[in-house]
Amino acid sequence: MICFFIFAPQNFLYKMNNKTAIISGASRGIGRAVALTLAQNGFNVALLARNKADLQTLEKEIGANAKSYALDISNEQEVNLAVADILHTFGKIEVVINNAGIGVFKPTEELTSEEWDNLMNTNVKGTFLLTKATLPHLKNQKSGTIIGIASDVSKRVFPHGSLYCATKYAQDAYLSAVRKEVRKFGVKVSLIYPGLVDTYFHNDMEGSSKQSEWLQSQDIANAVLYVCNAPAHVVLDEIMIHPLSQEY
Repeated sequence: MICFFIFAPQNFLYKMNNKTAIISGASRGIGRAVALTLAQNGFNVALLARNKADLQTLEKEIGANAKSYALDISNEQEVNLAVADILHTFGKIEVVINNAGIGVFKPTEELTSEEWDNLMNTNVKGTFLLTKATLPHLKNQKSGTIIGIASDVSKRVFPHGSLYCATKYAQDAYLSAVRKEVRKFGVKVSLIYPGLVDTYFHNDMEGSSKQSEWLQSQDIANAVLYVCNAPAHVVLDEIMIHPLSQEY
């Protein structure tokens, strides 16, 4: 069990802003950009990821309206404990961002059952557990937004991507069904489908010249902020985002 919650001293006061967002996979890449962008726009942010050191750095950078939870997103007990503490700390949850994700890309016959389990647990089960843990609160308050950072491969497939594509199709199907289920409770579900993004996720390092024309993490963070700021009567079901250089 990972579950290293980063608790503040007793005399530390969190800023009680208007909205609180939970972000999984917050320590790097898109998740980190989303956390910084929301915090800069007045959100309290609860940061979920495995890497404790990276989370501590991000929490310190954001300041008083951030709290970190180093955990395994596929562990139900750890996720439930974190959500309970977030509610205790900030009082409410308005936005849930399912961003945690990993990838393995190789010929199908070379994939291992361990890789299957790891990707399904992080990309699909993690989305399920975080959504499940927060839904009772969102339904009870009759408001809130659940966001899935999916992928354009939720809608297409490519060679050597069979496992990753399967997880993203599953994540997309799960959240799309949840959207129909919770709409009557005033809860919105939005899916964002990025194309190629310049992050650590790919073979080349973030900032590589080979990825210079790709999307930046900030582009996705801006889309998340747009979804979060939609009027109460508006639900943005799906947003597909590509760099101009990418054929879809």
